[in-house]
Amino acid sequence: MYNFALAFVICAVLYLIGDVVSNLTKAWVPSVFVTAVIILIGYWTIIPKTLVTDSVLIPFGSTIGIYLLISHMGTVISIQQLLEQWKTIVICLAGLAGMCALSFLICPMFMSMDLVMSGLPPLTGGIVAATTMQSAAQAASEAAAAAGNAEVAAQMAEAAVFAIVMYCVQGFAGYPLTAVCLQLEGKAYLKKFRAGEIKVEKADKDVDADSGNFKAATAAKKKLIPPVPDKWNSAIMILGKLGVCAWLATQFGTIQFPWGTISGAVWALVFGVILTAIGFLDENALNKANSYGIIMFALMMYVFDGLKDCTPQMLAQIIGPMIGLIVVGVAGMGILVFVLSKILKTSFLLSFATALTALYGFPPNAIITENTCKALAANDEEQEALMGHMFAPMIVGGFTTVTITSVIIAGLFAGYFAF
Repeated sequence: MYNFALAFVICAVLYLIGDVVSNLTKAWVPSVFVTAVIILIGYWTIIPKTLVTDSVLIPFGSTIGIYLLISHMGTVISIQQLLEQWKTIVICLAGLAGMCALSFLICPMFMSMDLVMSGLPPLTGGIVAATTMQSAAQAASEAAAAAGNAEVAAQMAEAAVFAIVMYCVQGFAGYPLTAVCLQLEGKAYLKKFRAGEIKVEKADKDVDADSGNFKAATAAKKKLIPPVPDKWNSAIMILGKLGVCAWLATQFGTIQFPWGTISGAVWALVFGVILTAIGFLDENALNKANSYGIIMFALMMYVFDGLKDCTPQMLAQIIGPMIGLIVVGVAGMGILVFVLSKILKTSFLLSFATALTALYGFPPNAIITENTCKALAANDEEQEALMGHMFAPMIVGGFTTVTITSVIIAGLFAGYFAF
């Protein structure tokens, strides 16, 4: 009875359970955590460790799927709109710098550098950073095993699992901290608003609350490459053009610079932005091709497949380092964000909240912000004012940390695991 089709169905059911729990808890309990826990327990009991491989999602998700997704990220970034939130960008970058700096300074005192290197990129961002580090550490493990170095192979395997576990649990630190910051910021803002000290700020209409993407300007600017007519611009056409971007990224990823190579993931993001700006790629490409869901599903199952190597004993060993890295990293982020918020004269609470988007990204950043505004506002006017004050910075924060910077950090850190 068990074959590739049933394996696919089982993967879908496990994935859906996580989504249901996340929706019921309004993203306070992240879907990735729920699915990861179920799969991990399943691997220890009744689920075959070859489940994801049997579903035939692995080759796609771990190769072209991840490159298509990163290229797609470049199609949803509006350079002009990001520049309007330049203070948010600077603060988020400073926060990530503080996270990395303090982690490098303190964490090696109580955990191996292998775990620091594999855990930091997922902590600074999302799935792309996690899969990049998982793949790099797993490749190093396989190379070490082939060379007969069992000890190094085991260490690298542990680092690969650590990257995935970090990605699955980091939100539990980010959600409550963000909620507290937004609650305090919102109350302070409403106090001034009700006293007539500030004018109403309308919510940023350039941000789509459903997708977290910046909407295209009403009057579209003419681009270097004219758009493909709708009757020819099919899903395959859009995917094919993303494939060109992915191919260019793989080629540039092999170029040797004086300091080494730059990961193809970084190039995919860079080319995604450039090719969208000149008109070659469609804006919000994967969603336009109705392909985002299946690609994300394949990529997520590839991530969860990495948990098959996690034994109860290994999990017990990495829980301490995981908590330590999160605490130290968030502390480092808070310190630099506090300094920058004073220099740029911005609210520390809102600044810290935007930087914390690194720990969960979209859609939780949008959901937490909207729910906070609804809870604090006494009427529609107050809710509109709060949304105008907090929503756009929170979305830009997610783009800066998860979509852009974490990919670059992971691309740089991946070289550490070259064996």
